[in-house]
Amino acid sequence: MNPSLRVHQLAEALDVSTETVRRDLAELGESGKINRTYGGAVRMQKFEPALSERLLLKVQEREAIARMAVERLGNFDALLIGGGATTLHFARAIRKLEHPMTVITPAYGVAQELSHNPYLEVLCLPGIFHGKEGLVCGPEAIKAIERFHVPVAVLGASGVSREGISEALLSAGQVYQAIMANSDQVFILADSSKFNKRALTLLSSWKSNITLITERPPTDELQSAISESGASVAIAVLES
Repeated sequence: MNPSLRVHQLAEALDVSTETVRRDLAELGESGKINRTYGGAVRMQKFEPALSERLLLKVQEREAIARMAVERLGNFDALLIGGGATTLHFARAIRKLEHPMTVITPAYGVAQELSHNPYLEVLCLPGIFHGKEGLVCGPEAIKAIERFHVPVAVLGASGVSREGISEALLSAGQVYQAIMANSDQVFILADSSKFNKRALTLLSSWKSNITLITERPPTDELQSAISESGASVAIAVLES
């Protein structure tokens, strides 16, 4: 199936104006990411690979990014971790930490990776389970997130562009927006294949509390937007 979305549905879900949705759909249509229809859009047949497939891609880059994120983590007592391939590599990188920490996550793979560390208390969010991505979404997940406030959140991204950080899956994007709103600092773990790409849901524009952790310097256009916002970039070193 090739599901469609109407402009008014997207505007209500994202809490933006219909004019904003139409403009963003026009840009996505021009870039070949969606097919425009009268009053809405239809998803292209070119799908983002499932999490199980993405875990096999760019492993060296993602492991390097995960290590850099751990180095910058500090001794926080609480952490929110989103779903995705690179954040799962991050979970694997912190599973041997030896200081107490509460980890909150909508991603069951992350919870499983951390479940055997006695120093870590893992709290799984409730919600509607999305099997392809291995995480929970929906209003119950968002409501649960809003009960907490953490020093740092660690998220992946489907795209990073001048406009900000974006996510391909609408329901996951809504969860990640809530996570960012309830975190003092946000680490965005994204390899260079995500540069200058815009996915369906814009999670946030660049802000001073955001750090992009990647394995290659951003393009000049992207770096300019990040620097102008006060956000920062950390470049991970790949193991030879």
